[in-house]
Amino acid sequence: MDDHKLTLEELSTKYSVDLTTVRGITHMRALVIRGGEKLHIDAQEVVLGDLVEVKGGDRIPADIRLISAQGCKVDNSCLTGESEPQTRSPNFTHENPLETNNICFFSTNCVEGTARGIVIATGDSTVMGRIATLTSGLPMGQSPISVEIEHFIHLITSVAVFLGVSFFVLSLILGYSWLEAVIFLIGIIVANVPEGLLATVTVSLTLTAKRMAHKNCLVKNLEAVETLGSTSTICSDKTGTLTQNRMTVANLWFDKTIYEADTTEDQSRDTFPKNSATWFILARIAGLCNRTDFKAHQESVPIAKRETTGDASESALLKFIEQSYSSVKEMREKSPKVAEIPFNSTNKYQLSIHLREDSSQAHVLMMKGAPERILEFCTSYLLHGQEYPMDDEMKEDFQNAYLHLGGLGQRVLGFCFLNLPNTFCKGFQFNTDAINFPMNNLCFVGLISMIDPPRAAVPEAVRKCRSAGIKVIMVTGDHPITAKAIAKGVGIISEGTMTADSIAAQLNVPVQEVDRSKVSAIVIHGSELRDMNLEQLDEILRNYTEIVFARTSPQQKLIIVEGCQRQGAIVAVTGDGVNDSPALKKADIGIAMGIAGSDVSKQAADMILLDDNFASIVTGVEEGRLIFDNLKKSIAYTLTSNIPEITPFLLFVILSIPLPLGTITILCIDLGTDMVPAISLAYESAESDIMKRCPRNPTCDNLVNNRLIGMAYGQIGVIQALAGFFTYFVILAENGFKPFDLLGIRLDWENRYLGDLEDSYGQQWTYEQRKVVEFTCHTAFFVSIVIVQWADLIICKTRRNSVFQQGMKNKVLLFGLLEETLLAALLSYTPGMDKALRMYPLKIFWWCCALPYSILIFIYDEIRKLIIRTHPGGWLEMETYY
Repeated sequence: MDDHKLTLEELSTKYSVDLTTVRGITHMRALVIRGGEKLHIDAQEVVLGDLVEVKGGDRIPADIRLISAQGCKVDNSCLTGESEPQTRSPNFTHENPLETNNICFFSTNCVEGTARGIVIATGDSTVMGRIATLTSGLPMGQSPISVEIEHFIHLITSVAVFLGVSFFVLSLILGYSWLEAVIFLIGIIVANVPEGLLATVTVSLTLTAKRMAHKNCLVKNLEAVETLGSTSTICSDKTGTLTQNRMTVANLWFDKTIYEADTTEDQSRDTFPKNSATWFILARIAGLCNRTDFKAHQESVPIAKRETTGDASESALLKFIEQSYSSVKEMREKSPKVAEIPFNSTNKYQLSIHLREDSSQAHVLMMKGAPERILEFCTSYLLHGQEYPMDDEMKEDFQNAYLHLGGLGQRVLGFCFLNLPNTFCKGFQFNTDAINFPMNNLCFVGLISMIDPPRAAVPEAVRKCRSAGIKVIMVTGDHPITAKAIAKGVGIISEGTMTADSIAAQLNVPVQEVDRSKVSAIVIHGSELRDMNLEQLDEILRNYTEIVFARTSPQQKLIIVEGCQRQGAIVAVTGDGVNDSPALKKADIGIAMGIAGSDVSKQAADMILLDDNFASIVTGVEEGRLIFDNLKKSIAYTLTSNIPEITPFLLFVILSIPLPLGTITILCIDLGTDMVPAISLAYESAESDIMKRCPRNPTCDNLVNNRLIGMAYGQIGVIQALAGFFTYFVILAENGFKPFDLLGIRLDWENRYLGDLEDSYGQQWTYEQRKVVEFTCHTAFFVSIVIVQWADLIICKTRRNSVFQQGMKNKVLLFGLLEETLLAALLSYTPGMDKALRMYPLKIFWWCCALPYSILIFIYDEIRKLIIRTHPGGWLEMETYY
């Protein structure tokens, strides 16, 4: 038996391990205080009112309200999308439970510190449980491609059955036996039904899923690929999707100047003066007053991708100094730490004392923290390496820089230091509880700001979405200022655009009173969204093209998706957290993150981005549109042969001529020669305009529309039918039956007992001789359809481009042309086919009868496409572009 199938009891017996130990490994545990006694129990046994203790590294076992905390920070990224750990304390700071500091949520992680709290919710009653319930209760709708294929099947089935039954009844009325009438019925139905559609759809979806897997998109639901191609609105999460999901140093302020740091993923540019004496000191403070370290054995890993021990902000500083200054490890070895006060939410600073590198006796005190708090300790500042007394000008410069960086949505830290007097020599016992060293008259050095920067490929991806007519909306649980900054950075809010909320704040009026004709962008806070009714939300979604929703709850994300769907949009949702799962499931296509994504979000999604990169979505959109295009092309190709297959039966009845095409030859076309070429169109590459079109309108832009039917049946199909009848009349004329003499000859032609039927020249034909000629005509008509289908297959490669632009690179299509030709020759010339399928050898000349019509189809369609390209939006495009 495999280990993963063993019960806990069997595991403990097999490996001689205590059952309690096994349970401890496989279950989440909790430390609770009941009756004054500390107990380690399974998290599922925690009940309301339990007093729970958590420490760094623990997973929160239930929703708890804190009564005490010491430096506690929790990672809420899976719940709220916030990039960095959030400080927790007993203080009630906000009415929204997701934003207040005194609540920790089930299944989030405590990354540092300790806390004690009372359980206020367990199981399904927790925030996570309610989200899971919300997700599981959402109904699953049909995908757009399912709707389209179902619509097409109903349409084609109705036509096939109607025509089949009509011909069946007519056949009985005209005196045919019931068996012959049934054969006609089957023949007509077979002629109308595109047997290759199922194979084409399956091949198209499978091929695309395979191609997307190579491009880091894992498709869970094959139909979702086409849905992505139909997408008109993308509601994207911020953290880890649009951004790199790692805090990175973005800007520095020292020597009274703001410098931009390199936030690219490879960090290869120099963007600030590294020869400044002030930078030298700032770098040392950031590297030494820092509790984070690199994990072991990562020397070969690029610095930006190394794993660290510590919170996101300190990790960002550590990597930045390692890349921009020198080895932090060597720096710390030369200036060892002798005392420290860790950062906490009360002090809002972190302090450490180190031996000075230039002296074996003296110490230096270094401090970092909230900028306004750091400034309170300082009476001087550093400028180009020289110390100057703090003055009002410096304070004003500091305030401007702080507001500017904060306004960019960045987390700003201040840095200062103090060279301690020689009285604090080596060996001095620093007491960080009862402070026995100076903490005033420090020297201010500068500011460093951090942000989770946008991914390099995202701005271009957003631009492509816009050019493809797709609206990109940011929906995040992060702070509005941060969300707005990232939205501007990636192009969701256009460069230089004022948002409606900013204008409303300047004018001191409600957002609803802002003139919407003068603004296209808006940032909506979750609290504002909570006060809106559905009509107000619909109005925002309808009137603004650039929208950011910040501080949103899982329920609100769901409401936003439903609002977009009410506008008639096909909605794609991206997300990685548990809070995203209801929206992921409700969306027409849910896209989860493969690296940072939670198991719940991956379960709810239809597609998983293995690289967590928003740019991969654009690839998916293009592939999805390609599927729809290729299915249209395949259906257009398949339906076209219906007309030359049906008209022989029609004229057989109306003009009473010998049957030009039999049911067996129809089956040979539909199940033989047409099958591989139809499937080959699934391998066709995208046309040049595929990402320049607007998303298709699901209400009118159907897989099979009037224009496609008009082209396949009314134009190309008619030319193909003419080719078949031309070949049919040529063969009969060569055998003595002129076209006009065939009219009304059916009854005599079919009379088994008439052995002396005269042709146009007086020659007499027996029944068997007549049937040989008739079946030869069937074969020739079949071959004619194959030849005109050559041209039909080539013109179906494109819907707008010229074939000369598209090229003939589709090897499967070339094989399809060869396969249908060889199969036609095989059926015609193989000995014994006259007995098995009633198909007879043809003269080479008879193959050429349909060639002019094939050339005509090609030239006609090339001219049509040329006019469409040169006169976009004109009459011809409106009537024939399918």
